[in-house]
Amino acid sequence: MALSPQEQLEIMKRGVDELLVESEMLKKIEKSIATGKPLRAKLGLDPTRPDLHIGHSVVLNKLRQFQDLGHTVIFLVGDFTSLIGDPSGRNDTRPPLDREQIIENAKTYHAQASKVLDPEKTEIRYNSEWSDPLGAAGMIKLASRYTVARMMEREDFTQRFKKGVPIAIHEFLYPLMQGYDSVALNADIELGGTDQKFNLLMGRTLQSQYGQEQQCILTMPLLVGLDGVEKMSKSKDNYISLTDPASEIFGKVMSISDESMWTYYELLSFKPMADVAAMKAKCTAKEMNPRDAKVALALEIAARFHTQADADAALAAFEARKTGAAPESMPEVTIHCAEDSMLLTQIAKQADLTASTSDAGRLIDGRGLKVDGETVEDKATKLAKSKTYVVQAGKRKFARVTLV
Repeated sequence: MALSPQEQLEIMKRGVDELLVESEMLKKIEKSIATGKPLRAKLGLDPTRPDLHIGHSVVLNKLRQFQDLGHTVIFLVGDFTSLIGDPSGRNDTRPPLDREQIIENAKTYHAQASKVLDPEKTEIRYNSEWSDPLGAAGMIKLASRYTVARMMEREDFTQRFKKGVPIAIHEFLYPLMQGYDSVALNADIELGGTDQKFNLLMGRTLQSQYGQEQQCILTMPLLVGLDGVEKMSKSKDNYISLTDPASEIFGKVMSISDESMWTYYELLSFKPMADVAAMKAKCTAKEMNPRDAKVALALEIAARFHTQADADAALAAFEARKTGAAPESMPEVTIHCAEDSMLLTQIAKQADLTASTSDAGRLIDGRGLKVDGETVEDKATKLAKSKTYVVQAGKRKFARVTLV
């Protein structure tokens, strides 16, 4: 049975920070149902880095809900806007990327987004399609539609101006170009994080000036990272990548705090909110161990980006590690050793267990690096060649290393 406009609206509002304007949104849904014409929901992501993390999946999940409701989803790759650099939330000028970097980063975006979105129902677009043809004359005409005074109402620009931090002229172009994307795509709804509100409102302004019906805006909360403090970010190394192995995803979810877990449930889980609320009530009443709730969440997220079998194997490996046992399955690494032995810090780096030899040294200082189950305490430790070792970094990373 088809859902009513109000029922659709309630689904769209789940986990949302803000919906502008709700009354307009309801009218759009009613019109869509009456005409049989799907709404056009847009999300733009700039390929500033090659990987997406589950913080991005918060808004991707919301887009998937739009698909499941029968609406059209536009996944917009900001290959043009990346040349400018989004100033949102910045306290300095973001270094612009060159076209080659952007194209390389964008290659994996569709495949990664398809872990959440239905690729058969997703319209993939690149904003260079309409931004490049604008040219200098078109850019000047677009810039004439907004004032510097209005642009300076933006909080991050205001703070930088007050502190005497330079604001480059090209940064003013970013919200204009993002807003113009909505005009080019004739978007009904645009989604984004809470830090994108100014840019999303620009779309409404420009659509009105171009004679289009204004899009509604749906902002999603920014997912807190694994540290429980900062927003999830690759630069802060507090993220879960969509391309992480199932065991990594499972282990990282298990590392979040009990308090953060409920936010993750609200923003990432597909479980009905009534079920989540009942689970939380049981944990509060000490009728359920919060760890069991976290295991259920870790299983759900690991299975979403891999398979249920992978998630179950990740749980088994996690439980085995609690008893000090190494998992049955782990990466097999062969390292060529020029001498009779090699420093363990170098081995850890070459086996991708640590980002650098310095990181490996810090792990040793913290008693976090093991060889064949034995904790290593000396950073000068070397391992002999022509042997195979199980090397463990931290609680979750293992590799079976053969020195040859």
